[in-house]
Parts: sequence; structure tokens; C-alpha cells
Amino acid sequence: MPKLIHRTAPPAGWMGNLAGSTVSVTLHSTMIKGTVVADPARAKAVFLAAARRAGFPLAGVAPAAPVEDYPVYQQWVADGLAGPLGYLADHRAALRADPRRLLPSARSVLCVGLLYNSRGPTRHSVSRYAWGAGDYHDVLRALLQSVVDEMKAELGAFDHRICVDTAPLLERSLARRAGLGWIGRNTCLINQPLGSWFFLGELLVSLDMPADAPPPDRCGTCRRCIDACPTQALVPVGNGRYRLDARLCISTWTIEQRGPLPPEARAASGTLLFGCDICQEVCPWNRRAPITLLPEFQPLHPDPDLAELASMTPEQFRARFRRTPLWRTRYSGLLRNAATAMGNSGDPSYLPALRRLAALEDDAVREHALWAIRRLEAAA
Repeated sequence: MPKLIHRTAPPAGWMGNLAGSTVSVTLHSTMIKGTVVADPARAKAVFLAAARRAGFPLAGVAPAAPVEDYPVYQQWVADGLAGPLGYLADHRAALRADPRRLLPSARSVLCVGLLYNSRGPTRHSVSRYAWGAGDYHDVLRALLQSVVDEMKAELGAFDHRICVDTAPLLERSLARRAGLGWIGRNTCLINQPLGSWFFLGELLVSLDMPADAPPPDRCGTCRRCIDACPTQALVPVGNGRYRLDARLCISTWTIEQRGPLPPEARAASGTLLFGCDICQEVCPWNRRAPITLLPEFQPLHPDPDLAELASMTPEQFRARFRRTPLWRTRYSGLLRNAATAMGNSGDPSYLPALRRLAALEDDAVREHALWAIRRLEAAA
């Protein structure tokens, strides 16, 4: 017979940063071969409470089932819009069709959002998610592990897999299915009223839980992100929907693209050094976005000095950025981007730094530095 368990738990529908009132409920669990199989409603209540205590403002449940948006993703890859993002189009692409391909015993996908928005300068050359001293992958994994630990203490053993954005999951689609928000025209997940400055994470679990419902799309007729994109990287696909052409995205160019960029991309990148937030910064839903208090995401280098970066050694680059998102662009990529930004700055005081970069052996850094020198000298 199932054992009756009396708990005080937040309502199963709790989501967001709301302080859910507690209710007294009678819940069930049963033992099967030494594993506690919790009542689905109780399991969800335990998850939501654990997610709240871990500091996730967004939390919800999606079924572990074929992902509705997978054909859309397949078409995006087939149309070549992934560009240099080979990890999104390689042999792992098929894994994204169903989360059970990562954990065959999965019954539910527990989706969370972690706020990274912080107070920083209005002008910044580094994308907001990379301002801090911490690697968000490490932060997310640690917090998700704390959720797992609390759930197992309450519910007993179950299979699980922790996923961040390195796992082959369509995490925005799953987050939408879990009720965390809708996918906006800028292709970001947007929550009403918290905005889009969130890292997403997932727990695949072998527990049945009631799934949440996707919210309605609330972009309406707004086109601010589309009109503001300096490279027209948001392309229409009909029915008011848009896709990101990664081949045209400044974030792709400054973070993922290796080697020299074409001249038109250099000019279009402006003074952006690492990533681009324009399509989120103009979004009306981010006007009142809350601020995170996590120390790992507080602004440490939102707008680094370009001349200082140009004089940095590989050892200094490692010491400063090894545990931050900027590590992904690599030493040569950051110098290349610094040269591009200096060339677009219109400031001739950068010429000595650019001449030092032009003397380096790296082909991409040298080519961008020479391009920037010509650009500044022509404008003088």
C-alpha cells in the first residue's frame, strides 16, 4: 500500500520569483525496488520549492517527449543558417529531437531560468552575460545539483541528468513548453514580466510530473528587435515568425568565428568586442527587468580598455579570462576583435597599439590590425 505522507509545500503551480504561500496537502509515495516513486503532484511541488531555494526565478515542467519545434530546427540547419556553429549542425543534431535520447528513462524535463542582468554602464563592448568573473556553466550546474540533492532527500532515488547549454537540447523550446516564456522575434525566451536576461538549465528526471502550459506569444506587432539589428540577422519565415541567421550575427562573428572576418563584417561589428545585446536591449519586456545579486554575474569587465587588451600576453589573457565566458573567443580572437573595435572607433590614438598588433604572427590579428590602421588613417 502507498504510504501517506503529510507535507507543507508550495502550490504546484508556483513559478517565478513570487513568494508562494504554503498549503497543507496530503501526498503519496510508494517503494519499487528500493526507489521512491513519488506522487506526480508532490514531486513537482518538491522540485519547485527546491528551485526557488536555489535562486531560480523561473521554473517549470515539460514532458520528456518529442520536441514540437524540432522540425523548425531541422529546417534552420538545412537552410545553412547555423553558419560556423558546427556544434549545432553536426552528428548531435538528431539528439535534439527528444530529450529521452540523452536519458532514456526520462519522464519529465525540469526547466529553470537564472537571472544574469546586472547594473553596468550604458555603453559596453561585452555582452551582458559575460560581464562577471564566473563561468555561468559552473554556476548553473552547481545550483542544479543542489536542486537534485534536495529532491532526492525528499523523494528518494531517481535517474537524472543535468543539462546546460552545452547539451544537445532545444532548451528554449523546452522552456517555452514548461511555461517559462515565449520565444520572441529576437529568438530569445521572453518571460512576462521578467524579460529575457536569463540563463536556461534543465534537469532530465525519471519522475512523472504534471507539465506546465506554454504561455501566449506577447510580441504582438512589435518590430523593435528586427529594426534595431545592425546586420539584419533576424530573417522572416512567414506567419510573423523570425529566425536568426547566425552567419549575419555579431555574436557569431565576435565569439564563434575563427580567422579573419570579411571586411563588411568588420565594419558592421562597430566597437563590439564580445557578443551583442542590441535585440534584447530594445525589447520593451526588458524595461523593468530585475537585477541579479549573484556575485558571479556582477560587472567586472563590461567595457575593457582596447589598448590594454592589445598589449596583453597569452599568460595575462589566461589569468584574467580563464574562468569567464570571454575565454571562448580565445586569445587571438580577442585581439582580432580589439583591432576591429579600434578601427571602428574613429580614435587615432589607437594607432600605436594597432601597429603592435600588425607585427604579430597571427594572420587574423595582423589582417584586422592593418585594416583598422588604414581605416583610421583614411579618416584622419
